[in-house]
Amino acid sequence: MKAITLLGSTGSIGTQTLDILESHPEDFRLVGIAAGNNVELLAQQVRQFKPEIVAICNASKLPDLQAALADLDPQPIILAGDDGVVEVARYGDAEAVVTGIVGCAGLLPTLAAIEAGKDIALANKETLIAGGPAVLPLVEKHGVKLLPADSEHSAIFQCLQGVPNGGLRRIILTASGGAFRDWPVDKLPQVTVADALKHPNWSMGRKITVDSATLMNKGLEVIEAHYLFGQDYDDIDIVIHPQSIIHSLIELQDTSVLAQLGWPDMRLPLLYAISWPDRVYTDWEPLDLVKAGTLTFREPDHAKYPCMDLAYAAGRAGGTMTAVLNAANEKAVELFLDEKISYLEIPKVIERVCDRHRDDLVAQPVLQDILTVDQWARIAATEVSQNLTSPVMAQA
Repeated sequence: MKAITLLGSTGSIGTQTLDILESHPEDFRLVGIAAGNNVELLAQQVRQFKPEIVAICNASKLPDLQAALADLDPQPIILAGDDGVVEVARYGDAEAVVTGIVGCAGLLPTLAAIEAGKDIALANKETLIAGGPAVLPLVEKHGVKLLPADSEHSAIFQCLQGVPNGGLRRIILTASGGAFRDWPVDKLPQVTVADALKHPNWSMGRKITVDSATLMNKGLEVIEAHYLFGQDYDDIDIVIHPQSIIHSLIELQDTSVLAQLGWPDMRLPLLYAISWPDRVYTDWEPLDLVKAGTLTFREPDHAKYPCMDLAYAAGRAGGTMTAVLNAANEKAVELFLDEKISYLEIPKVIERVCDRHRDDLVAQPVLQDILTVDQWARIAATEVSQNLTSPVMAQA
């Protein structure tokens, strides 16, 4: 039985991970659990799975969580705040930690888990996108494994099993194309928040759904693939695949192409990340190629998806630029969701923040450099947004 700790238990990654643990009680045991704000759901999860330690990031919710769990016997260790989440990450005999916390908030607990010698089921993109230069040396130092838990990188990881060193030629990341894949570019000025949140294939949180619409999610995945698999940016491509059946592909030196297929279901990559190197039987619906029907592909439209090019540029710049890109995007998406900027102003904010950082880029950053530029980029994105002429703001 494999011991697991889960960070971000009340989000979509967390709840799907717990679905897997519930379905396979003979294979997995939950050691620790942490969430952000949702006391009611977190308390239900603690009651069901009985972890040894629990934390809620919002420290003001600690009394509510303690009251909700007061009758449990034995009592778990109950912590709060960022320090509490870090303690959960490093605690006990967990062999793997699922990092489902969104944003740079997930970076410190992930580093704590690595330093404690725990393998990482990586669902937090920022661990590598923002922190790659600081994280990878620690991974090597402590001899732990980074096991991708998102569908695209899991697909690549699965396809690489058995491929000899030097055998990989090219990575091909598939993208659904998001909410606006079939919209003409000249219609994008009319986009509303509700429009951007209508993902055609996947059920995800608001931020990642907007990232899918702008294709920034795929640009960030390019950076993550670079760090995970050591591939040059010139050898990582993106292709639009509307059906989301092929989750990504690799091309080998002899031009053979390997792909991993499955229904759009985040549980599959999550299961593989926490069970690796084993394969666990499930009763999930098998992929039926006849039912799936025609699989189609198209080149992404660079005019429709400028965020994709911004991500490649930041990746090639390296150093702290990817952390700035990520933080500026997070803030720009937040401003869009709050209707303070328009949809088309998301890439404008990101580009201007990255341009401001160009002369201050740190080529070989340590953790403190990454945390510093992350905060700077969020402030800069807010300042930049206030100097834009936005249709949304004009209506206010």
